[in-house]
Amino acid sequence: QVQLVESGGGLVQAGGSLRLSCAASGSIFSINAMGWYRQAPGKQRELVAVIPTGGSTNYADSVKGRFTISRDNAKNTVSLQMNSLKPEDTAVYYCKANIVVRGTMYLHWGQGTQVTVSS
Repeated sequence: QVQLVESGGGLVQAGGSLRLSCAASGSIFSINAMGWYRQAPGKQRELVAVIPTGGSTNYADSVKGRFTISRDNAKNTVSLQMNSLKPEDTAVYYCKANIVVRGTMYLHWGQGTQVTVSS
């Protein structure tokens, strides 16, 4: 079984920081692109940041300069450092990864972690 588990969410005041982590486990041959998405109540899920294995990172315009995505291939983890948080950043944050298992690539989602930014 392959599993993605997010952690690090919580409640912070505007201007504060949080660091989200996502760990992949199971019978994994390799992991390609990894990214973070978020979904606020009543809104569609949106891309926050993505980090391919062989390319540069990409960010949503709303988080550029404030968020930083990184990965540790040895540990099969991806992290999202969030600084200068705003109330509009409040959402459930989901980890996504393209994982190769038994010769086939699958898209996997984590369960999500809640981030709440108060004013």
